[in-house]
Amino acid sequence: MLERINQDSDKYLRERREILKRITEFEAFSTCWEADQFKAKGLVSEIQKVINVKDSFTRMKQERENESNLRRKEYQDKIAEIRKHKENVEKIKNQLFALFSETNFQKRGKSLEKVLNEYFKAFQILVREDFRRVGDNKEGIIEQIDGIVEVDNQIFLVEMKWKKDTVGADDIFAHLGRIYHRTEAYGIYISASGYTSSGLIAAKEALTKNALIVMFDLEEFVRVIESETDFKQYLRDKIKVAIVDKEPFKKLIK
Repeated sequence: MLERINQDSDKYLRERREILKRITEFEAFSTCWEADQFKAKGLVSEIQKVINVKDSFTRMKQERENESNLRRKEYQDKIAEIRKHKENVEKIKNQLFALFSETNFQKRGKSLEKVLNEYFKAFQILVREDFRRVGDNKEGIIEQIDGIVEVDNQIFLVEMKWKKDTVGADDIFAHLGRIYHRTEAYGIYISASGYTSSGLIAAKEALTKNALIVMFDLEEFVRVIESETDFKQYLRDKIKVAIVDKEPFKKLIK
């Protein structure tokens, strides 16, 4: 029987394991011939050692394979996540470019809010979009914010404009009013039509009152998207330049 099992070990693998299991569990050495008891104990002990060593190597191999499979899965998941992120950003970019053919200013401005909030969401920094605050005495909507984002535990109120005219001081002051009424809030202003000199001066002067507005135009946003720049890091760099150099509208991308 043992010869047949050894000759075709793959076919009789289960039977072979069962025989070895029973041998390693054998403890009734008193039934052996008296002269063979110590020999039997030694042989069973030797088989136990061989099996333990074999099992140890098998477990080590299995653990290495499990670890390798885990790393492979983590890598594949990461690649899939990067691919999904790129596809999402590409979709947002196409939606943004499509707005340039829209002639309705009101519709285009509202669509800009949605597209850019989707862009913020792609970088996992969007807290809320299209936030509206209603009066306590039924006054209706008393305040509207196009979006709220958070970077490094700092809240930014976002205002987006696609006006026919450039954004001036009155528009900047209106957004500053929202910031002043919130503790430790900063601002982001995105204008598709640029800024007047008075608008830029208003943003710079606000820095002396610890009110920060980081300013973008749409061209800068398009370049950031096209270059596949990490927007969260880009915003950090813009904040640093605004605070240190007192340049809230300095473009950091060519």
